[in-house]
Amino acid sequence: MYKDHIVKTRMTDSAVFMGVVAVVIFIITLACGVGEGRLAHLMGPIVLDLSAPLARDIAVGGTFTLTVVLNLFILGRFPLRAQIITVWCELLVLFLLFFDTFNLSYSFIATKIGFMITQGVFTTVYVSAISIAIAFVLALLGATARLSSNGFAIAIASFYTSFFRGVPLLIQIYLIYLGIPQLGYVVGAVPAGILALSLCYGAYMTEIFRAGISSISRGQWEASRAIGLNPFQTMTRVILPQSMRLIIPPTGNQFISMLKDSSLVSVIGVWELMFLARTQGRAEFRHLEMLITAAVLYWLLSIVLETVQARLEKHFNRAHR
Repeated sequence: MYKDHIVKTRMTDSAVFMGVVAVVIFIITLACGVGEGRLAHLMGPIVLDLSAPLARDIAVGGTFTLTVVLNLFILGRFPLRAQIITVWCELLVLFLLFFDTFNLSYSFIATKIGFMITQGVFTTVYVSAISIAIAFVLALLGATARLSSNGFAIAIASFYTSFFRGVPLLIQIYLIYLGIPQLGYVVGAVPAGILALSLCYGAYMTEIFRAGISSISRGQWEASRAIGLNPFQTMTRVILPQSMRLIIPPTGNQFISMLKDSSLVSVIGVWELMFLARTQGRAEFRHLEMLITAAVLYWLLSIVLETVQARLEKHFNRAHR
């Protein structure tokens, strides 16, 4: 959004707003019975001499409410960037404290993390990267076909997008992995997974590309043809460079979704991140350690992709500032 240059009172300076926030938080903490939970153990000295459950709830809830309200009041005076960084750090600490309640074996995670990265993360990334590249081509072809005046091309493209957007990805993986051998072609688990992801996300991205290309006025196409550019040159040199500004954000979101949905190919034996998370903890019944490790690795990969997406958006937005 555009910056609002109108000077207005900060919400954290309003006593009414802060009072309402404090009351709501206090009521929620009482309803959750925080006096008997993990939060009460962290506040041991505060509730050490309180034996009545209600008194413990009030003491813990009141302390927690006061901490949150003071935090909001202080953060309200920080610059925007400092607010973002501080809140990120606070939420990260809360996540770590939450994970610590599971009594995880960090030594077990340390023995497995290397293999999870070299095998699981590597397989997940290259399966997703190849799939998104193929899906990009399929989407461009599908969008071009949908926007053409050829009935056969429109019918094929619309059937393709309708089927692969309408059938769950897991079923598509099974259909490709188990169905293609019925035609006499044996396909491996990794190629089958890549093909399923490509076809599925190519169908979704077809509509993204179609919307992006349609956003460019028809006059630009006609002007390009008038100066002698053929249809391919018009598309690659005039239409696509302008439409990429609208195509990149949803395409980046699709790539992040594909990165997570690549976990579904584990059902056909691909040694990607989710497959290893399920199998590595099985011998010692350390499933939670491996699942949390996989979740953190997926999250880190998504952060990297979000950074790349932001840079691409900035690059294609330069001409529209």
